[in-house]
Amino acid sequence: MTTADITHTRGAEMFARYAYAPNRLGYCGPEDSSALLDGSRDQIERAARQFTGAWPYLKVLSRMTGIPDPLDHRLVESYWLGGGIGARLDSRAFTAELLAVIGPQAGHYWSHLTPDLADEAAPNHCFHVFGVYPWTRLLGKGMDDHPLSVLDNCRITWGTVLSIDSMTAMVRCQRLRWDDMMLSMSPPMTCQVEVPADGSMSDVSPGDLVAVHWGRLCDRLTPEQIAALKDSTDRQLRVTNRRLGAHTP
Repeated sequence: MTTADITHTRGAEMFARYAYAPNRLGYCGPEDSSALLDGSRDQIERAARQFTGAWPYLKVLSRMTGIPDPLDHRLVESYWLGGGIGARLDSRAFTAELLAVIGPQAGHYWSHLTPDLADEAAPNHCFHVFGVYPWTRLLGKGMDDHPLSVLDNCRITWGTVLSIDSMTAMVRCQRLRWDDMMLSMSPPMTCQVEVPADGSMSDVSPGDLVAVHWGRLCDRLTPEQIAALKDSTDRQLRVTNRRLGAHTP
């Protein structure tokens, strides 16, 4: 197996781990989520191409970095966790490239997708959640619980496993908060999350650092990955709060 094959396989597998939970819930991607659960790398790639959120980012990352495979592990990791190779890209050039892909698909509900997004943009999932999706723009309108829940579940959460069995894990992590003016992270708390039934997280033990997406354990993380994810989240909250503050009556 060549180096390119290895990075493609690792990237496809990582994409599937993070994308499965929202796809299963019907939020994005193909109707059938089975390819993400147990498909071959080619089947995963076909499924990935149907994600109208993640796939455009990977395509733009591929073009701007010169890495020809959108599912190269370096690109997939940078998209889901932040940091890495994508962090080196110019935000305005990235925004222009991204809007050229997703702009034609946007309707009136997405009228905020303009070049002004460059002030918040980063080529990662956290920016997509807080900047591209409309949910932060629904905060402060009197019904905050639902948009806050979507934002908190859709972002990638990091944490430490306290206990785990075949079905659930107790994870020490932070949750997203909204105080009617700004978003912030809570102090660490204990949360119960789902453990994949396919055995993909069977080697996780108490004390391990993990990622959670839509209430489902999806990856083991290194301290370096935790740092990248935390930095990308902190940055996105900072620029999002700046926008929200500018629009506070």
